[in-house]
Amino acid sequence: MNASMLSYILFSCLLLSVHAEYCGVREIIRYTQRLLDDSSVSCPCRQTAINSCSCLPIPEHGHELACFVNGTKHLMENNASNPVITRLYLTFQALLDRQLCKRLAHDDQCQYKTKGNVEEFLKKIQRTYQEIDKFNA
Repeated sequence: MNASMLSYILFSCLLLSVHAEYCGVREIIRYTQRLLDDSSVSCPCRQTAINSCSCLPIPEHGHELACFVNGTKHLMENNASNPVITRLYLTFQALLDRQLCKRLAHDDQCQYKTKGNVEEFLKKIQRTYQEIDKFNA
């Protein structure tokens, strides 16, 4: 094996390890803050509502990513014109599909004991990713 081949293999391993740790932390924190700054996210949780006031899962520990996918998908379907929600959903779905963020469990099932309104759901996302950010600092 020559030196250039060894360099290529080492570089490839480095890229894969960095790629596997991608969590999109700062991007997700920024997007959730933009959504939280929107006053329409504080409406009450209504079990029968089909709008931004719908109840969304507040995930149990270890099930965050699957619940974030489900919740943002619901928001996206009901707020199709909001590109920030769409971007959040696509980011969470990619993280789950590609098992990129090793800091979060990649269970496909969203398990939760409670539901909350959009604001509570977004705050859960934000707290989860702020914890990851603290760990990375």
